[in-house]
Amino acid sequence: MESENEAGRTLVQVISEKYSPDNFPYCRGPGVGVVIRTSPQGSPVKDRLNLPCVLVLDGCGISHAGDEEEVARFCAHVVELDLSHNQFKDWSEISKILSNIPHLDFLNLSMNPLKGSSLEPGGAEAFSGLRRLVLNNTHVPWDMVHTLTQEIPELEELFLCLNEYDSVNLSPVACSSLRLLHITDNQLQQWGEVRKLGLMYPGLSSLILANNSLSSIHEPEDSLQRLFPNLHSINLHNSGLSYWEDIEKLNFFPKLREVRLMGIPLLQPYTDQERRYLMVAHLPSVTVLNGSVVTDGEREDAERFYIRHHLDCPEDELPQRFHALVARYGRLAPLADVDLRPLSSAQVELHFGDHSEQLALRLDQTVADLKKQLRPVVQLPANKMRVYYIDRQLGYALAPQELKYGSRALHSYSIRDGDEILVVPK
Repeated sequence: MESENEAGRTLVQVISEKYSPDNFPYCRGPGVGVVIRTSPQGSPVKDRLNLPCVLVLDGCGISHAGDEEEVARFCAHVVELDLSHNQFKDWSEISKILSNIPHLDFLNLSMNPLKGSSLEPGGAEAFSGLRRLVLNNTHVPWDMVHTLTQEIPELEELFLCLNEYDSVNLSPVACSSLRLLHITDNQLQQWGEVRKLGLMYPGLSSLILANNSLSSIHEPEDSLQRLFPNLHSINLHNSGLSYWEDIEKLNFFPKLREVRLMGIPLLQPYTDQERRYLMVAHLPSVTVLNGSVVTDGEREDAERFYIRHHLDCPEDELPQRFHALVARYGRLAPLADVDLRPLSSAQVELHFGDHSEQLALRLDQTVADLKKQLRPVVQLPANKMRVYYIDRQLGYALAPQELKYGSRALHSYSIRDGDEILVVPK
């Protein structure tokens, strides 16, 4: 006879333990849970059971449904069920659970070892009420995915991450209701596999393809428009895209407005600012890039940057986008290279009494350093001299500015070649 650890635990056992009256002696308020009283035939609960409509039972070692009547009594009101990180190996056990939860909207089966299991004929009907289904890291085969989606007429969100898919098996029946597909962290490197997703899920609004190393987008314009006619958002983080032509093909999705594209080889040579400007300029219809809204001002700056970025390209290598932007803004001149760093030195004229001479100043030094430099020249200790700065361009229109503060750097006074330093004794 199998031990409890080998046989696994039932859903009913875990619910009875987690939500027993000993743990929840008082009802938590209207609408939060349900009260189940002991039946004449006996029940795992003594007096009452506070069970929420969002039921989280992850990592509890569950492998079987348990008594189906008890599942129905406990879970009739449940709308969301998280069974991730459990030990389900048999789809029929999951089917038993769902057939007794009539209002279930969301099911998470991530991290359950379901790879070798299949459903008996008619078993998928229990899933028909779902709108959101999470099958991450279950290694569930595509045939099983198709069996489920064909029986779920209003499925809107499907999660198939971390399943080691390197190909996509085409379903004979499209799932037109699906709006969101998360299929990150797989091995879908060829566009020929990704395009099948558009055929199977023509209503997709959001496609999350991050961490798949997609190498390129090989598809004509008219075909891309038909493949994903409703796609509003796409995530291609950490893909293998290496050519601007692949980025430009995203413009062929007629409703695409949000794009996430970071960590791709194409953008590695550029700074963060250059990456964003080049992406914005290539994608004129995208309004949100990498999670940040593209403002009208940013788009104009990006498009002007794009023109200047290509000014040194041979005429026959200029992309079509360059010509389109030149038609709008004209052929812009390169921006002036302005060095805004403070000067490091200046040649000034030193005046002390009747004496004057040329003096080289390091402008990174402080006023106190300057006084030390002047001490052997004017033969005064630092605390016995006053030092003034005269801007030669202004002449004596303004009174000389006393350099009072010993810790202040000379460059902060905007001293330039030809200006004057005046020293008077205190």
